[in-house]
Amino acid sequence: MQVGMELKVFELARLSGLFALTAVAEILGCYLPWLVLRQDRSAWLLLPAAVSLAAFAWLLTLHPTAAGRTYAAYGGMYIAVALLWLRLVDGVALTRWDAAGATIALLGMAVIALQPASA
Repeated sequence: MQVGMELKVFELARLSGLFALTAVAEILGCYLPWLVLRQDRSAWLLLPAAVSLAAFAWLLTLHPTAAGRTYAAYGGMYIAVALLWLRLVDGVALTRWDAAGATIALLGMAVIALQPASA
C-alpha cells in the first residue's frame, strides 16, 4: 500500500511540474502580445510569443490522458500559475481569496488527474 501511495505522490509531482511549465508557456505566449498591443512594446516580442505558444501546444501533447481531461486538470494549475504571475510579474498583491481559490483549483486538478484508470 505504501508503494502505491508513493507512486501517486510522485505522479502528482510530475504532472504538477508539467502543468506548471505548460501554464508558463501559455501565459508568456499571451502576455507578450498584450505588451505589444496595450503598452506599445516592440513588435519583435511577437516572435518569442509565437515560440512560447508553440511550446505550450507541444507540452500539452506530453500529458498521458485524453485531451479534454488534460485541459480540465490543467485548468487548476493554470489558475495557480496565473495568480503567481500576477504577483511576481505584475506586482499585484494577492488576497486570501486568491489563495483559497488557487488551493481549491489545485485540489480539483489532483482529483481529476489522479482518478483511477477504471473509473
